[in-house]
Order: sequence, then C-alpha cells, then structure tokens
Amino acid sequence: MRLDKYLKVSRLIKRRPVANEACDSGRITVNGKTAKASLNVKIGDIIEIGFGDKQVKVEVLSLEETYKKDEAKELYRLL
Repeated sequence: MRLDKYLKVSRLIKRRPVANEACDSGRITVNGKTAKASLNVKIGDIIEIGFGDKQVKVEVLSLEETYKKDEAKELYRLL
C-alpha cells in the first residue's frame, strides 16, 4: 500500500493531499529514511511523522484498504 494512502486509512493524517504534502516536504521518514508518498509500506515498517514541534513514531501492524474510524488505531502501534 502506498504511504500516503496508509496515512489516510490509518487516520494518522486526515486527508491524502495533506499526506502527499508532508511527504514532499520531508516531514515523514520510514525506517530512518525520508520517504516519498509513492513508497510501498510493509508490515513492520517504522514511520516517523513531524507535526511542528511534535514527533509521532508508529509501527505498521496491518495493511487494510478500508477501515472504520473507531478501529483505525489497530493498524499501527505508537512507539
């Protein structure tokens, strides 16, 4: 699954264009490397997202095409 789509489905970022913008500006890394929106995410990958002063670090647990809002947190684990 593409990184931008995963960020939207998991509700880490609300909209896909915002996820694309974050990737283009270099605020998202996967496994320690700056990532493009088209990167294929795999189970076990570590994603770091920079939100201003705050850093969010998560591990990918599942890759689902669609998920309900209440259950989206099951797709990742905060580190």
